[in-house]
Amino acid sequence: MAVEKIKKPKKRSTTIFGYPLSIFFIVVNEFCERFSYYGMRAVLVLYFKYFLKWDEDFATTIYHTFVALCYLTPILGAIVADSWLGKFKTIVYLSIVYAVGQVVMAVSAIQDITDANKDGTPDNMTLHVALSMVGLLLIALGTGGIKPCVAAFGGDQFEDHQEKQRSTFFSIFYLSINAGSLISTLITPILREIKYTQECYPLAFGVPAALMVVALIVFIVGSPMYIRNPPQGNIIVKVCKCIGFAVKNRFRHRSSQYPKREHWMDWAEEKYDKLLIAQVKMALKVLFLYIPLPMFWALFDQQGSRWTFQATTMNGNFATSLSSHQTVNPILILILVPIMDTLIYPLISKCFNFTPLRRITVGMFLAALAFVAAALLQIQIDKTLPDFPSSTEGQVKFINMVNRDLQIQADNQTISLKAFGANEDYLTFNNQFTLVLEPGQQYNVKLDNGTRNTMAIIQGSKLGFEKVKTLKVLNGFGSVLNVTVRDKVFNFTSNMSEYLSFMIKDDRGSSCIYTQELGFGSSYTLIIPSTFTFGEMCSENIKAVMDMEPNTVHMAWQIIQYFLMTSGEVVFSVTGLEFSYSQAPSNMKSVLQAGWLLTVAVGNIIVLIVAEAATLKDQWAEYILFASLLVLVCIIFAIMAYFYTYTDPTKIEAQFGEMEPEEKEKRKSFDMPRKGSAESHKEDRRSSDSSSDDECTKQTKI
Repeated sequence: MAVEKIKKPKKRSTTIFGYPLSIFFIVVNEFCERFSYYGMRAVLVLYFKYFLKWDEDFATTIYHTFVALCYLTPILGAIVADSWLGKFKTIVYLSIVYAVGQVVMAVSAIQDITDANKDGTPDNMTLHVALSMVGLLLIALGTGGIKPCVAAFGGDQFEDHQEKQRSTFFSIFYLSINAGSLISTLITPILREIKYTQECYPLAFGVPAALMVVALIVFIVGSPMYIRNPPQGNIIVKVCKCIGFAVKNRFRHRSSQYPKREHWMDWAEEKYDKLLIAQVKMALKVLFLYIPLPMFWALFDQQGSRWTFQATTMNGNFATSLSSHQTVNPILILILVPIMDTLIYPLISKCFNFTPLRRITVGMFLAALAFVAAALLQIQIDKTLPDFPSSTEGQVKFINMVNRDLQIQADNQTISLKAFGANEDYLTFNNQFTLVLEPGQQYNVKLDNGTRNTMAIIQGSKLGFEKVKTLKVLNGFGSVLNVTVRDKVFNFTSNMSEYLSFMIKDDRGSSCIYTQELGFGSSYTLIIPSTFTFGEMCSENIKAVMDMEPNTVHMAWQIIQYFLMTSGEVVFSVTGLEFSYSQAPSNMKSVLQAGWLLTVAVGNIIVLIVAEAATLKDQWAEYILFASLLVLVCIIFAIMAYFYTYTDPTKIEAQFGEMEPEEKEKRKSFDMPRKGSAESHKEDRRSSDSSSDDECTKQTKI
């Protein structure tokens, strides 16, 4: 086993206001690391959907798989740090892995590395997907691996007489986490919209990558000032071995002829101290309460997936609104935590005993209410969204390019089209239909399933047919831009206004400027008829046909569900950590911390299972399903909490503090006497015969 040497300065390290100077580097490191993680995660599902072209369900699956990995790897990081490398080396080595992962993610978003023909579309999407997955795997290993080490390493910098400063340090440390999250979720979505030709994911991922490199450099710079404690052996491994021995020993002596023991963990007494066994019992008692908790995280972490996709279908400046909504969480945490502690909890306690487990139950219920609010909002959004075709259907909009009214028949539907007009809504057909323009003129039209199409009727009753393609140009600069697309020059106003202006030119230099009022999420087809002429009134000859109505539900309505979810998080998460710490044995705080992080990972796995198994057509129904599951789990947890008995680990540990020397001697070897045998009444145990009848009572070497 590699043991990290203790490096303590001969003289006491430099302090500022009683605090070790070394913690400054640790706090800055944590701020930069959290900026890196949350900044990358803020646009991750959008990158999956709009760059890698994944559908929302698959993007959600990969997103939650990644988050689950981020909360599974802390167990690995804790074992490596405590058993082999020590906290300092573990943080440095895994931070390097972390930074490399962020850089790989930024590189994966550069379309030019495979866009040989410069048409704006990557030619080898497989390479981009492979780089993305490698980057996310490295990030999950890095961020999860250092998670249990950084805070504990900061605590190691304080000496025994600095208990007050140590307590304040953890508050500052928590503040740095939320500050990094707050700033990154505000900035990164805006960075994504920097370029006007397409979303700038390389910059959105590149800035977090740079911050992770800064975090690593800052941490290494403080190296000479750190106090490094050597690895003492991982308590998680020790606890697992103790539990494993108890289970195996109980299984080997499962016959009724052996005396029963008060608790199944008592079967580890032959090898392990009674103190350790008592501590394991207390830890398992708390871990048992963790079983229902992943359902809360299943809902909570959908803020970064399903709720983000919901925002894309609403009215508002997406970059600004998204960053504003995602910053609601850390802002509310910083506001609600002191309000809850100093005002809400004391007031409620005057009415009844608001125990930690009751608070956790309330937090779960608030999260369920948040998803009910999301479902109600989704119902309103669905009313404004177009009815898209299914995988077995196609949709068509007919445009009359002739300077006279037309009556056309498509299967059993009769459609009236005014001159240079179009039908208001897309018409849905199976993969083919028959179109009659005039008597004797019949056309058989075949559609691609799941597509929306535009069919133009031009002079001579001829047909023009093409799939709808959309070009979106967002001008974020402070002046008007002229954008040339093929031979056409488009004029776009600044600040992404609600109006779109473009200029039409012919080969003789004549021009016409047309302005169209837009709404967020709307789609228009502009018809330039054969009667079009240049001049002062030229724009009046251009006809606008609305293909898709603008979104009318504003993103601000999402604040309600964000507020409910964050309130639930404050009551649930902060109280849960406090409860776990107070009920955990002195040497098993890290065990329960790892168990708590594991509930987050399992929660994200639940999202994958439910989202894939439910296959609900309507998103609002999926929200109600998750809310219902959490309410059910909330009831189960409330019943479990009702039967839970609070303990004082300090008093229990004190009872086993002084162990008789002979107790340790007894554990060097043991013999399990049968129930009612003569040996069971003798004080000194003896070795049994090696006969087959007594094979189960042989001495076991420890």
